[in-house]
Amino acid sequence: MITQGDIIVIAKEAIYTIIVSAAPLLLISLVIGLVISIFQTVTSIQEQTLTFVPKILAVFIGIMLIGSWMLDVLSNYMVRLWTDFSVYLS
Repeated sequence: MITQGDIIVIAKEAIYTIIVSAAPLLLISLVIGLVISIFQTVTSIQEQTLTFVPKILAVFIGIMLIGSWMLDVLSNYMVRLWTDFSVYLS
């Protein structure tokens, strides 16, 4: 039988997996946004939409470069969940 402790462990591992797999893309977006903000400040360009296209392109390139790793992390978590499924039922 699954206990509250098991549910908490599953939820903790799920949140950790989400953070680990999303962090590289969020960091890429953060760095690009910071660089463009500095550029806008230096050149006094106050266009709000200027950051979107470079961020989107950088995130797409990031997905192409580390997407297989992200899929591997998520797949390993799901395999671990399905492997332990019979333990949770008994």
